[in-house]
Amino acid sequence: MIHEDTIHLLKECDSGTKMAVSTIDEVLDKIQAPEMKQVLTESREHHEKLGNEIHSLLNHYQSGEKDPALMAKGMSWLKTNVMLSMHESDATVADLMTDGCNMGVKSLHKYLNQYKAADDTSKDICKRLISIEKELCRDMESYL
Repeated sequence: MIHEDTIHLLKECDSGTKMAVSTIDEVLDKIQAPEMKQVLTESREHHEKLGNEIHSLLNHYQSGEKDPALMAKGMSWLKTNVMLSMHESDATVADLMTDGCNMGVKSLHKYLNQYKAADDTSKDICKRLISIEKELCRDMESYL
């Protein structure tokens, strides 16, 4: 059970890091404020670094990666592009990023509770990802 829960939790975290990187990539060229662009670039790097750590662990467990669900990714893309086409601004990007972070934190807490038998390393990674998401959400507050 520990092994299964560990792999499931790592896969959900993997999906989350990929979704974050994809979303940041989608909005980065729309940002006007250099400071905001720097914050998002740094957050992207944190997500990528943690994603690489997750990939190493999944390889160790001889398990594949998990891409974000196509429906979730598609809905995110649609929402982002519709909102930005109506009002392209740093505030709109901050609003989108805040919503995404909050959804990510909620999902990650759900997975922590769902996969209680996961090992401490994978739980720590999940908590670190939650922390990265919360920090990005806080960093976006001044742009809302």
